[in-house]
Amino acid sequence: MKQSQHSTLAGHKTTSAEVFQWAHELVRLHARLAPRFARREPHRRVLKYLQGILSDTARKNGWQLAEYAGEARPDGMQRLLSHSVWDTEGVRDDLRTYVLSRLGRQGAIGVLDETSFPRRGCKSAGVAVQSCGTSGQVENCQAGVFLGYVTKLGHALMDRELSGKEPPRRPIPEEFRGNVCQVPDSTNVKGRADKELVEVSHGKPTDRASSCQCPHAAASDCKS
Repeated sequence: MKQSQHSTLAGHKTTSAEVFQWAHELVRLHARLAPRFARREPHRRVLKYLQGILSDTARKNGWQLAEYAGEARPDGMQRLLSHSVWDTEGVRDDLRTYVLSRLGRQGAIGVLDETSFPRRGCKSAGVAVQSCGTSGQVENCQAGVFLGYVTKLGHALMDRELSGKEPPRRPIPEEFRGNVCQVPDSTNVKGRADKELVEVSHGKPTDRASSCQCPHAAASDCKS
């Protein structure tokens, strides 16, 4: 969650007290997520993972995050993301509740953004040769749609969905399933994931949209 530029005075320098406060707040948020994890070990490790993601480490891959956490090998970090049992949608809901409590609802807007990630090979779920906004070329990449939440106090990511090229719903190829990507057989890549995140019907979004009832538009005011 990032503070709005308007909430920071010009020339303001970050103090050690503020850094300590941010670190303490992350620990508090991490503690709220405990019920979402089947075992204590992955719950403990996810704090190290988040600390690494928020650090100034140049590359945020398994090896770099493991080194930042003081671990000799990346196995633990990789296992956290590939095999550990935790309720990802429940964590998303907890994050949404936290963001709303910190940023409020007055003057809020929902912002949808589709972002592409260049990929090599075919071992990433939903990867395909398609238009990549990051590079401006048609190449091998993943595409995702993200729902942001913005108020005068700051902004934060609220939701995400893997997207795919047309047709709107296409089965994931067999090589993307099983031991390669651990994608469930019931999963399809959505060609219009933005509609899945925020589907307006008679002026109201689906449950995937934030509970502030943000309209399906990047610059529409939220209804408190």
